Amino acid sequence: MGKIISIANQKGGVGKTTTAINLACSLAVLDYKTLLIDCDPQANATTGNGFDLKQIQFSVYDCLVNDTSIRQVILETETPNLYLLPSDLDLVGAEIELINHPNRERKLAQILDEIKEEYQFIIIDCSPSLGLITVNALTASDSVIIPVQCEYFALEGLGKLLNTIKIVQNKLNNQLEIEGILMTMYDGRLRLSNQVVEEVKNHFEDSLFQTIIHRNTRLGEAPSLGKPVLLYDADSTGAMNYLNLAKEVLQRNDLTKIKNIDKTIEMEEHE
Repeated sequence: MGKIISIANQKGGVGKTTTAINLACSLAVLDYKTLLIDCDPQANATTGNGFDLKQIQFSVYDCLVNDTSIRQVILETETPNLYLLPSDLDLVGAEIELINHPNRERKLAQILDEIKEEYQFIIIDCSPSLGLITVNALTASDSVIIPVQCEYFALEGLGKLLNTIKIVQNKLNNQLEIEGILMTMYDGRLRLSNQVVEEVKNHFEDSLFQTIIHRNTRLGEAPSLGKPVLLYDADSTGAMNYLNLAKEVLQRNDLTKIKNIDKTIEMEEHE
């Protein structure tokens, strides 16, 4: 099948990498062979899966710029069924190095053609920008998940991202769909969190995931130990939230017979 889903929002600090790591891990735990692609030069999805950047021999940069075979670069993670195409700081220069490349927007899509049928899901962690690498990710993807944090400027810049998605749809990838908008960093103690959720519902109800990602201590601690939250504390709110998100993604893609996904903890509840 090889469904490719980008996690994108040019606004930083909205939970893109947290979502990419933990959605990919949750799909893997649910027995779907999953490849996580780190397309952010900060390489947090790489270190968040326990890899030391100093020990990384090849990265997505080498695939994009040096035509290194993707099979040579993919790493097996600690999570069964989860594989990683790592990143490193070199990716910062990739946009400049690809600027004169023919079909520069389709480079990642061409790379993934070789292996996409070997995975049931491919999750791409995009950088907080709308540059060439993010355009590559969207061009290669079947759909995009947009994390939106439950904070004051939640919708700031969302219009620009949606416009970029439309341009990609019109000019580069007419199959690209919005998988859904995901509310993150929800705190039921704050009136603002509820107001933001309602505002996003009013604008994007049809696209909004039922699952909401709550603020969670374990979710924040896990990356420092190089683990997805499911491997760090499987009983935590964060782990349950991302398992529910994975089940919802499966349901949206007709890949599960589960009739009703258990709702995440009710919005008025908190840890």
